[in-house]
Amino acid sequence: MKNQNHPVKGSQIAVEPIKALKDIKAIKKVLSDNPRDLCIFTMGINTNLRASDLLSIKVGQVATLQPGEEFTLKEKKTGKARRITINNAVHAAIQKYLAEMPTDTPDAFLFRSQRGAVLTVPSLSRLVKGWCKLVNLKGNYASHSLRKTWGYHQRVTHNVGIPELMVCFNHSSQRQTLEYLCIQPEEIKSVYLNEL
Repeated sequence: MKNQNHPVKGSQIAVEPIKALKDIKAIKKVLSDNPRDLCIFTMGINTNLRASDLLSIKVGQVATLQPGEEFTLKEKKTGKARRITINNAVHAAIQKYLAEMPTDTPDAFLFRSQRGAVLTVPSLSRLVKGWCKLVNLKGNYASHSLRKTWGYHQRVTHNVGIPELMVCFNHSSQRQTLEYLCIQPEEIKSVYLNEL
């Protein structure tokens, strides 16, 4: 039997976004007593960061930020500098988490394991799978689901256009963004049913 965690070289296993707002609220409720996990989840679905970039954030980059302010991060995948603006939800999650953390230096990683090591992407994937399981979500979820959830809700909930999302995701084409956002065949078919 094939191990789904180790796909054939060159192939991909697509993870899903968390589509229902009620499921996002349920996960936040489950995580409400765990400030670190609530902060990771909230930042992940509100900042469009890849898991590796999310886990590279240092305490000093975000500790004093207010909603609407931004910090800069060098993307691991592209090497490009990215400006990330935090919203009210991210600000509240960071402040709740920092209030529970032992005193840290500004250059300490924000998200660490219980032993103090920096969290890894596989660890974050296990966390995301566990959170989704706790709220009985069926499907394939992992660390990348957080970024996909951001994109899905920007498009579906907030009606942000594909050209704007293409820029946000730093994609090279709108086609890449459409594929990334899991545009379903039914959605394309419904466009053709619009009458003039």
